[in-house]
Amino acid sequence: MPGRRRCRRWVEGLPEANAFVPNVPYRDVVFLLIEEFEAFRLVDYIGLTQHEAAARMGISQKALWNDLKNARFKIADAIINGKVIRIEGGSYALK
Repeated sequence: MPGRRRCRRWVEGLPEANAFVPNVPYRDVVFLLIEEFEAFRLVDYIGLTQHEAAARMGISQKALWNDLKNARFKIADAIINGKVIRIEGGSYALK
């Protein structure tokens, strides 16, 4: 039985670069969803609180926390293990 469908998140814009490739030979790719990237950008780059970021994206704080946790793990995995990061897909709408 499938889980609940993800609600659409509001995203202010798409990233200028959609892939980051390490300067060492790589074997794997990490896929970062657009809404995970947006949560990461709002909280860790711009410095909004989780409450403010969730309001901007039109989702609950719990949903934002899940996206942020997933984004942080995927980025850390890519940096530590020398993987490519591709930013694509997900359930989002542009503002």
